[in-house]
Amino acid sequence: MPSAATVRREIELSLEARFPAALSPVARTVREVVSTGVEAADRILDGGLPVGAISEIVGPASSGRTSLAISFLAQRTAEGRVCAWVDVEDALDPESAAANGVDLKKFLWVRCRPEEPGLEQSAPRFRRDAKTRPIWTRLDQALRATDLLLQAGEFAAIVLDLADTAPEHGCRIPLATWFRFRQAADRTRCSLVLLGRAAFAQSSAAVALECGTLRAQAEGGTVLRGFSTQLSRQKQRFAPGFGGEKKGPASTWSARVAWNPDAEKRA
Repeated sequence: MPSAATVRREIELSLEARFPAALSPVARTVREVVSTGVEAADRILDGGLPVGAISEIVGPASSGRTSLAISFLAQRTAEGRVCAWVDVEDALDPESAAANGVDLKKFLWVRCRPEEPGLEQSAPRFRRDAKTRPIWTRLDQALRATDLLLQAGEFAAIVLDLADTAPEHGCRIPLATWFRFRQAADRTRCSLVLLGRAAFAQSSAAVALECGTLRAQAEGGTVLRGFSTQLSRQKQRFAPGFGGEKKGPASTWSARVAWNPDAEKRA
């Protein structure tokens, strides 16, 4: 009677053409990473956010997630690379982005708006009015726009801003959508960064970074100077490397460090 290892090997060989190594776990891959522009974040990410993969930055409002994403795009546009921001709730301030180093000449801002007053995120994913004209919610517009930008293949980084999207709506995004985005990002070498209150991409994300506000910093007791933000690496599914350099597997522990966004900007 053949052993379990022999039976497994026979099954893998029979499925090899369709599903390579069907029963074997996927090995960690070595990916290129790009600096976020924030030393504290780069330190716990072993260099920065990955190229050709999905990264999630989650946290509550005013936790530093948007500042971190803008800092990352500033690094990319400074290299002459084109980047995009898909804004579900039309909340981005481009003047603030420019003040923090983003080159607006290399920056595409996609603003999602309802086609009729009162159309909310909780509306049906797709419906038609009396004239049979399709109407899409802001969330659907954002997902379709992100898909088109990824397929275009000309963007070094794309931020999908779901920060103001209710978690119950974000969690309803099909996993197949995130899988398709992951495949497209890998093929086009684009860094797709998701901002949200919770992690939505699940297993399709290569990196998950959680932000949390520690305290507000005031000057003279009356002037608000900024916030201290706590960064926590929740997941990292690859071993960073540059130019094919081999490194050991990424740590699975959760590193925490205090980050002051205003201090980074002044530096």
